[in-house]
Amino acid sequence: LQTPRTYCAANTEDLEAVIHHVHSLHPSAPFMAAGVSMGGMLLLNYLGKTGRDTPLMAAAIFSAGWNVFESVESLEKPLNWLLFNYYLTTCLQSSISRHRQMLEKLFDMDLVMKARTVREFDKQFTSVMFGYPTIDDYYEDASPCRKLKSVGIPVLCLNSVDDVFSPGHAIPVETAKQNANVALVLTSCGGHIGFLEGIWPRKCTYMDRVFKQFVQAIFEHGNKFFSM
Repeated sequence: LQTPRTYCAANTEDLEAVIHHVHSLHPSAPFMAAGVSMGGMLLLNYLGKTGRDTPLMAAAIFSAGWNVFESVESLEKPLNWLLFNYYLTTCLQSSISRHRQMLEKLFDMDLVMKARTVREFDKQFTSVMFGYPTIDDYYEDASPCRKLKSVGIPVLCLNSVDDVFSPGHAIPVETAKQNANVALVLTSCGGHIGFLEGIWPRKCTYMDRVFKQFVQAIFEHGNKFFSM
């Protein structure tokens, strides 16, 4: 790190910089974006913020966490904490400990390193870094479900209802129905970024095939969508 700043699910400044840079290099090229997991949350938050005012033609989102409050609650269930939460927390701590010398000027790093859940890490580090008064303010701002109605370009969203990172009851089905730009595809199983098929899953997954078909449709027939 050159500055004491990392990233969070609500802050889209880096993404906006990349999108506008690429568009400035190739202004006439068809332009799409795809986001997976937290990347999907970032992309959705960007699209909810910009509406139609984006150079992107369309976007594909896979296994996004729609409601951060529900996501962290799911991850704090005993088995999920054991399988996922504690490991993710240690990974987050490891990623910032490499830059401790720079970050300890602004944070109580000893307190940050004592976190045992993602929620505790976000409370001591992420929400503080980005100036949120409380962790609830950060989680509310980071939840894409609150911005879905403002999406102004075609977006395909794929989620599995058995995804512990984005529990099925928290997926904003009714909100998606109210926005003609949003196609929300739900599968009964697939986990988090899994979507494997068959007894002996091959390399290509359902997610891969959906992505390929959607991108091809946008690039070949996108003008029809936008003229409707």
